[in-house]
Amino acid sequence: MAELKRVERPLSPHLQIYRVQMTSVSSILTRITGNALIVGVVLAVWWLLAAATSAEYFAVANAVATSWFGDLVFAGSAWAVWYHYLAGLRHLYFDAGHGLEVATAERLGWACIIGSVVLTALTILIVQ
Repeated sequence: MAELKRVERPLSPHLQIYRVQMTSVSSILTRITGNALIVGVVLAVWWLLAAATSAEYFAVANAVATSWFGDLVFAGSAWAVWYHYLAGLRHLYFDAGHGLEVATAERLGWACIIGSVVLTALTILIVQ
C-alpha cells in the first residue's frame, strides 16, 4: 500500500480565532428579528380572537398580554420592528451601491442597533 502523506492545512475560522464583524451581526439580527416578530403577532392575534370569543376567555388573554411577559413580548416586538425597518433601509442603501466600504458598513450597522433602541424607547414613552 502506498503511504499516506499528511498535508498541513490551515484551520478553518472558528469562534476562538474568528473576529465577529458588524455586517454578520447585522445580518443575523435581521433574520432573528424578522422571525421573532411572529411571537408578538401570535400574542396580539390571540388577544383579538379572545375578545371576539367570550368575556372569560378575553380576561385570560388580557391577563397574559398585560402581564410582565406580554410587556416583554410587545417591547421586544417594537424593537424588532424598528430594527428590521432600519436594517431594510440599510440594505436598500447597499443595493443602490452606496456605503459598501467596510468602515461605512460598520457605522451603518451600529446606527441600526442604536437607532432601533432609541426609536423603541421613544415608542414606549409615547404609547404609555
